[in-house]
Amino acid sequence: MYRKLCLLIVAQLIIITASYAKIDTVRVTSAAMNKTLPNLVVTPTNYDQRTERLPVLYMLHGAYGSFKQWLDIEPALQRYADQFDMVLVCPDGGNTSWYFDSPVDKSMQYETYVAKELVSVIGQRYRVINDKRGRAIMGLSMGGHGALYLAIRNPEVWGAAGSTSGGVDIRPFPNNWDLAKRLGPYTSQRENWEKNTVINMVEALKGRSMKIIFDCGLDDFFLEVNRNMRQKLLSNSIPHVYIEMPGGHNAQYWNSSLKYHLVFFQSFFAGK
Repeated sequence: MYRKLCLLIVAQLIIITASYAKIDTVRVTSAAMNKTLPNLVVTPTNYDQRTERLPVLYMLHGAYGSFKQWLDIEPALQRYADQFDMVLVCPDGGNTSWYFDSPVDKSMQYETYVAKELVSVIGQRYRVINDKRGRAIMGLSMGGHGALYLAIRNPEVWGAAGSTSGGVDIRPFPNNWDLAKRLGPYTSQRENWEKNTVINMVEALKGRSMKIIFDCGLDDFFLEVNRNMRQKLLSNSIPHVYIEMPGGHNAQYWNSSLKYHLVFFQSFFAGK
C-alpha cells in the first residue's frame, strides 16, 4: 500500500494547475460554547460553475495552532483543492482543546462543535456531499488525535480519518499541553483519560468500514505511541495504512506527509 501511495503521489504531482482555488474565512457560532469561531474553507477554482456536490476533508490543527496552521504549513493548499477536487475545511480548535467535549470545563465542547455544529453549517452553506462516504477528517499532532477521536466517536459523520504525528495515546503526557485542564489531573481523574485516549478506542472500529491512515516521523517524540497504536490495530485485525518517514515534529514533516493523506482520501472518495 505504501508503494502504491508513493506512485499515486508522483502521478498527482506532475499535474500542474494554472489557476487557484478560493479561500474563505467562515465564522460559525457554537451554541454549545456560546462563542463564534473562524474556519478556513478552500473550494476548487471551478466550484461556482459546477452543480454536483463535492467531497469534503476536515483538517485539524495542532496544539497552540489555529485555523490558519495548515495554510501556513502548505501555501499550496489552494492548488491541492483543485488537484484533488475536494473542499477543504480547517476549523479553529482553540489552543489546546484536544477536540474533546471536556468533562471538567463546559466552555470547551469542541467535539460537539466540529462533529455537529460545524459539519451542519458547512453542509448548508457549501455544495458538499452530506454523507460519510464523501466526508473525511485528518489532523496533525493534537489534531491527529482529534481526527481519529472524532471519527471513531462519530462514525455516521466521517468515513475516513487520518493522523500525522498524532498524540494517539495521551496518557504518557499528563503534564503537557493543558490536558489536565481538559480531563482533570491524571492522578484523580484517571477514568477520563482512559476513556478519551484514542488507543483505547480501537476495539470500537471492529466491524466498521472506517478507512484509516496515520504516520509519524522517525525523530518524533510521538513515535512510540504511534507504533503502539499500530500494534493495537494489528492485534484487533483493523485494516489501516501506517507510514514511518524520516523527520521530526515540525512543519517540514507535515508538509511532506500531507500529500500521502490527500492521495489516500481521494482514493476513498472514489470508492477504491
